[in-house]
Amino acid sequence: MDIIVLAGGLSPERNVSLSSGTKVCRALRDRGHRAALVDLYLGTDRSAEELYAAPLELSAIDRQAPDLEAVKAARQGGEDGQFGPNVLSLCKGADVVFLALHGACGEDGRVQAAFDLLGIPYTGSGYLGSAVAMDKDLTKRVVAPLGVLTPKWQSVVVTGENMASLTETLDLPCVVKPVDSGSSIGVSIAHDRAELAQALKTAAALGGRTVIEEYIAGREIQVGVLEGKALPSIEIIPKVGFYDYANKYQPGAAEEICPAPIPAEWEEKLAKATETVFKALGLSVYSRADFIVKEDGTAWFLEINTLPGMTPTSLVPQEAEAVGIGYGELCERIINASLAARKAGR
Repeated sequence: MDIIVLAGGLSPERNVSLSSGTKVCRALRDRGHRAALVDLYLGTDRSAEELYAAPLELSAIDRQAPDLEAVKAARQGGEDGQFGPNVLSLCKGADVVFLALHGACGEDGRVQAAFDLLGIPYTGSGYLGSAVAMDKDLTKRVVAPLGVLTPKWQSVVVTGENMASLTETLDLPCVVKPVDSGSSIGVSIAHDRAELAQALKTAAALGGRTVIEEYIAGREIQVGVLEGKALPSIEIIPKVGFYDYANKYQPGAAEEICPAPIPAEWEEKLAKATETVFKALGLSVYSRADFIVKEDGTAWFLEINTLPGMTPTSLVPQEAEAVGIGYGELCERIINASLAARKAGR
């Protein structure tokens, strides 16, 4: 197949996306496909034939999110919008587009909706499920009535006018996180008022739309889904702090154990909760759900990611490997399941 691997974009998760996309593209070439890596935002002036033959370089992910103003300045041609030069024409000419995008305009359903209108087949969930899952507040509203435990939360818009009041009145400890971001960008754990004030300043700088969540102490366990079925769970043990942006993508920053060393009944509960969320949001093909599990085995659902990372340190590939599915085979299964989902209108 001719496959465009779409990555990059204009998101704080841009560098993670490029790492995912490079690894996916390389794996697909190794499996005999013609695969080309294309940056959603920057686009390209090169032909498809040049891109299919272009060398791939996998670079390390910086500990800090990228400078998006610098990315904007690098855009050629002065065009507006998220689709860079020649991106749509390249995607239209491919058999399928592998979405290696993460975060806003990639994981939030907008690219999926545009591709549906243009008749471009793509990987992962459709536009509606992607949009709902990207909104942490809306996701909780959907799944909480279904018996999926999730920490108490409230959704607020943090502004200069209400920041002082929120700092004084919110219950502690709490987790402050953007309502629609991933890779733990902008996520803070506040144990005291000073930490809360700083967390709210960060939230305001990231747009203000914020989820304030009850802090649950426990083990960080995540569960991938492939073709509607839960994969083995994986436990993450950061060496310092919590599983934030730096710890996610720096090799050796966290210990990752798959399958997670938990009792069989815990594993079963996690799988059931993950599959419940997956179905309730109308997702398809693959995803990854994040949980905190307390010492008594109670699993608290945090969020679900519709385009989970495919970087060298990402979790879904590790979970797939635990059941004998290698990285290249995983990429092909994602493509085949996605083509079937698009054909079925999902």
